[in-house]
Formats: sequence, structure tokens, C-alpha cells
Amino acid sequence: MFRTYQPNPHVHKKIRGRGKVEGLTIRAMRESDLPSVVAIERLSFSTPWPETSFFNEIYKRHSTAKVFVAGERVIGYMCANQIADEGHILNLAVHPDFRGRGIANTLVKNILEELKENACRFLYLEVRASNNVARKLYEGFGFSVVGTRKEYYTEPKEDAVIMMLRL
Repeated sequence: MFRTYQPNPHVHKKIRGRGKVEGLTIRAMRESDLPSVVAIERLSFSTPWPETSFFNEIYKRHSTAKVFVAGERVIGYMCANQIADEGHILNLAVHPDFRGRGIANTLVKNILEELKENACRFLYLEVRASNNVARKLYEGFGFSVVGTRKEYYTEPKEDAVIMMLRL
């Protein structure tokens, strides 16, 4: 299932302010998006997911893999899943050239709407303890810290903060 992005004038204005960008859309990730998604992943994380992980998320029964597209260019993505009434944000990234423009916020809003429609009651995620930008984003949606996973991340080793949102 995918939902066409209804342009938020604030986000659209912010993106356009740094060079004209047409046709903002959130849609289901496709196999043809994988080279762009993997490139963003490698720019964003020290231990990036391999292409096969994204491929699997496209086709898993309980998964949602979405891309944020400007024109024909993939500039962000999100992968999440839901089993019963629990959801999990697995991965989210925005191309460095487009960060700070509300794209991650829009992706999170989109997945929250979809999960609520599917009777999800709890949403979880892990984030690097030092990733204050991401933590602030999630806290803005009402996520709270519910635990840690010791040395969850490698390269460099770091704890993950487990966050949860009651929908």
C-alpha cells in the first residue's frame, strides 16, 4: 500500500528554497529504487544495510518500505514493520543534501498514519545513543526512552536507545 504525499507547503517551501524540486511524493519502495536507497544508506550510516535487506523489506508480508521522491530522485526512505498491534521503525534516512528540511518528519508522520489505520498500538525503534538529531525528531512525536541495548551498534561500538510510542 502506498499513499501519495499531499504536499505540506512548509516542507515544499523549505526544499524549493535550496533549488527547485518538483513532484514530492511518498510511495512504496521499488526494486528500481535500490541503488539510490543503498547510496543514501552508505552516506548515512557507518554500518549500512546491504541491498538484500532493503529488497527483503519490499516483499516481506508485514513490512512497509517507502521512499520520499522529489521528481524522479529518491531523497529519503523508511522501513518499518507491524506484527499484531506492535510496529517497529527499522530504518530511516534522508540524503545529506536534503536534511533539515522536514523530510524525516514527513516520513514519520506518514508511517504513523498508516500504522494507526492498521490498529497498531505501540511503535518501537532503536537509535544510537549519540544521535541527538534523530532522538529529538522522535521525541517530537511523543516517543519516550524505554530501555537500552548495550553495544547494539558496531563501528563504532555504541549503545542503542530503545524508544516507544503508544499510538
